[in-house]
Amino acid sequence: MTFEPKDLDPYLSVRHFYGSRLRRLRERADWGLEVAAAKLNVSKSTLSRLELAETPPQDGFSEIADRVFETGGWFVDLYELLKLEIHPDQYKHRMEWEAKAHTIEEYAGMSVPGLLQTEAYALASFRVGDPRRTKKEIQRLMDGRLGRQARLRSANSPEYSAILDEAAIRRPVGGPAVMRAQLASLIEQVERPNGVVQLIPFAHGEHALTGGLLTLMTIDDGTTVAWEESIDSGTLIEDRERVRARQRAYDRLRSHALSPRETAAFLASVMEELPDEHHP
Repeated sequence: MTFEPKDLDPYLSVRHFYGSRLRRLRERADWGLEVAAAKLNVSKSTLSRLELAETPPQDGFSEIADRVFETGGWFVDLYELLKLEIHPDQYKHRMEWEAKAHTIEEYAGMSVPGLLQTEAYALASFRVGDPRRTKKEIQRLMDGRLGRQARLRSANSPEYSAILDEAAIRRPVGGPAVMRAQLASLIEQVERPNGVVQLIPFAHGEHALTGGLLTLMTIDDGTTVAWEESIDSGTLIEDRERVRARQRAYDRLRSHALSPRETAAFLASVMEELPDEHHP
């Protein structure tokens, strides 16, 4: 069976152009992936992902590529342009990272993250996100959300940890009954074989991640990317130094978070404070 390399549109993005030229020069030299990877000081899988524009080059790679292919600084110059670019299909790329990540770490500042939401909580969130959504559109979103959650319960589930800001568990999304069920679900998930959920209370005060949503995803080769999300958009961060800065902020915040047992007790107290919907 003959291997047919995946076709690329080199003009889709700077990253695609970089990858296509890398492949072209490798093939012109008549090197297979394994031979070229050794010369470029990367793994065969990393070189393949670079050529397919699935990952950006790390610092220092472009200098090596220019030396190996004798391109006189061409890759270095292109890399500077690539670093300014936003991935053309960021959310799709983010989902691909999540699907192959062996470790997922999240901070949620304003709402319960999707991987921990109950169906009723997710439904309320999708409805208010765009009141004009049809039932079919909402069902499609629900199916996607539940499909992502299923991986956490699978045999090859990733390690998952989450830090929830107190604001995320105080807002009664969907009403008291829906929120009570959501809090009960979180209590069940505070400590599992594949991860933990912890709370950072208001009493902690300010911290570096206040506000939005941060997801850190690490794959088998040790590469980590960060996803930051706002109201209706997100940014995938792949630059190594920027990712490291967010990892440091996350680790620092985790050191101040409540333990899983303390988190469960706190969640239970918030449940008790919720009003009865029939007796406000």
